[in-house]
Amino acid sequence: MTSQSAQPSQAPAVPSTTPATWLGVMGGGQLGRMFAHAAQAMGFKVAVLESDDNCPAGQVADRLLPAPYDDAQALVQLGSLCAAVTTEFENVSAKSLSQLAALTFVAPAASGVSIAQDRTAEKAFFTECGSRSGVLPAPHLVIQSEADIAGVADDLLPGILKTARMGYDGKGQARVRTRDELRAAYAGMNGVTCVLEKMLPLAYEVSVLVARGNDGQAVVYPLAENVHRDGILFTTTVPGPNIADDVAQRAQQAALQIIEGLHYVGVLCIEFFVLQDGALVVNEMAPRPHNSGHYTIDACVTSQFEQQVRAMARLPLGDTRQHSPAVMLNILGDIWFDGDTVREPAWDQILALPGAHLHLYGKAEARRDRKMGHVTFTGATLEAAQQQLLAACAILGIAA
Repeated sequence: MTSQSAQPSQAPAVPSTTPATWLGVMGGGQLGRMFAHAAQAMGFKVAVLESDDNCPAGQVADRLLPAPYDDAQALVQLGSLCAAVTTEFENVSAKSLSQLAALTFVAPAASGVSIAQDRTAEKAFFTECGSRSGVLPAPHLVIQSEADIAGVADDLLPGILKTARMGYDGKGQARVRTRDELRAAYAGMNGVTCVLEKMLPLAYEVSVLVARGNDGQAVVYPLAENVHRDGILFTTTVPGPNIADDVAQRAQQAALQIIEGLHYVGVLCIEFFVLQDGALVVNEMAPRPHNSGHYTIDACVTSQFEQQVRAMARLPLGDTRQHSPAVMLNILGDIWFDGDTVREPAWDQILALPGAHLHLYGKAEARRDRKMGHVTFTGATLEAAQQQLLAACAILGIAA
């Protein structure tokens, strides 16, 4: 199993104003922005390392270091300033995280992030964990050259071909039904290492947020039921209307085994498929807070972002209880467009809906398929929250 690498100072990073206690973030997207809000609410100052000087996280951070993630001088500056550093983007170089770990506490460590960055390593790790939990990944095969395609078993098709690295939100993926389609898809991915996964009879998708402290304490959030469109998360519903108690327990236990096996510190999201026969299959993990966990800001005692702050600062982990049923709607840039006309969506009408919580990410330009924000609907009952989701979709012109 992978272990957390040795790092400086294991003492808690207690918030202080004089001198200020700084926490650092690698990456300037919306996850870093929401992390900064949570950290600042707890009394920390936040530094962000990101090359885009108008990034969402940089707009709210106490300090922005405008540099690439592998800039040696910026890494030294960030590591020397901050009591702990995290990442909000899984494709930050594991080498950069290792360099930071020589200067300060890094959570999650490069060892865990590097596994999540490579589907081949991730599948191997899940298979190892599954030998104990019984929750395995889908049947799959690593393809490193066109010659490997000849060895693909017939029962792996139809399948989904995924690049081993740098894929997210449906990017770097292709559905293939035949060996000829597989060859064409592989050629279209420029011959990089890929993983072919067997397509399974899917009933629905779920994700588990789990967090682990440096002391080994781990906590798990309620199971979230997710709906994707074109590879991008559309809605997250908690509690999931289709999730049976035994499925929830199996997924949560598998997630706890995975985070313990990684000796991981921080928030980890693990996605699972639930098959039509009730079987559970582990899909992938994200070494950071996750889109499907945004509902925790408005519906749980401790949000996923506060939990990340607590874990990296080596403070006690927070209560994961959900106090309100919730449905989260992803807001993509498409809704700014009416044909070729760009106009602001009717946020006043959205905010008039009972239980609506609007979160916009401060991105300068709306683009189709770009995540611009989210709305979480909370209610006394799940049905009430779902009704407000339908009303919001009608207002925004989104097919429900």
